[in-house]
Amino acid sequence: MMMKDHFIAASAVAVPPYRITQEEGEAFLRKHYTSRLSTRSLNIIHQLFSHPSIRARHFAFTDPAVLLDEDPDQRIARFTHWAVALSAEAAAKALARAGVARSDVSALVVNTCTGYLCPGISTYLIDELGLKKTTRVYDLVGGGCGGAIPNLEVCRGLLGMAPEAVVLSIAVEICSCAFQIKNDLSLLLSNAIFGDGAAAAVLSNCPPGLALVSSRSRYAPEYRDDVRFIYKEGQLHNQLSPELPQLVAATAGQVVDELLTPHGLRVEDVRYWALHSGGENIINAVKEELRLTEEQVEGTRAVLARYGNMSSPTIWFVMEELQNNGLAPGNWLVMLAFGAGLSAHALLART
Repeated sequence: MMMKDHFIAASAVAVPPYRITQEEGEAFLRKHYTSRLSTRSLNIIHQLFSHPSIRARHFAFTDPAVLLDEDPDQRIARFTHWAVALSAEAAAKALARAGVARSDVSALVVNTCTGYLCPGISTYLIDELGLKKTTRVYDLVGGGCGGAIPNLEVCRGLLGMAPEAVVLSIAVEICSCAFQIKNDLSLLLSNAIFGDGAAAAVLSNCPPGLALVSSRSRYAPEYRDDVRFIYKEGQLHNQLSPELPQLVAATAGQVVDELLTPHGLRVEDVRYWALHSGGENIINAVKEELRLTEEQVEGTRAVLARYGNMSSPTIWFVMEELQNNGLAPGNWLVMLAFGAGLSAHALLART
């Protein structure tokens, strides 16, 4: 998808205030779930939670004990409260950074995969942010960890509808609302890496900002069961394959080639890379596939260490890390996210 005269004016992120170190997380699981788990599972939990790639995560509750007996109604109520609150916080910060009044927002696109509301989160944000009641709003579901980039593609279409358009893009996930604990490697891994968070970006047809150039998506539905949510007893359960790092790396490599080749670019021509912090093994596999330097994945690793994998908003946290470290003008930047589908999405921008 080619893009012309579209800019990311500003972006911002938000996390809930409750922070748990990996040591505290392991202690909580051992205290409350040892009787349910096998010795093998407990050993796996220790290996996962003691891995240095993640130090802490943020969660959308004030006490982890809420997880012990949270029924589906309480869970969706918690999702609703925190998804709206964190989205509004990130959006308010992004609008302020862009110098854009809330009354100037003409459209809003929200993506999530960790909870379902009807009407969607977008309508709650009309009230929460005080947006015009004529704002065009769209809710995207099912995109998984890669959902923020398809969100931007929808925003690009909305920008094309009017020269003065200002579009607000929001990615929000309350991964703790998919918490499950059983002798299942997918669930044990999920409990060790996922956290909660939100991000927002303001897009317009006018500079200044990060200039959007093009985007590409690639799907490998033959690997759908290797990374997805499944419903069991009416609740979401994460499903992750041990082969996922290699599958993601191969698909990511293909979509990056499809993104860069039409512009006569190669991987080595791109200075900045914002990769989704999917986990240590996935970061390493994608880095090797693309032959990136360790410096180019420092931001991705830093976000994983401080926040874990927050699903779709995570890539914006990496963007924040890159921007805080300084983006020299006139360079190429690639945002690369991947997840359910199996899917990989890449966006090319100019600083």
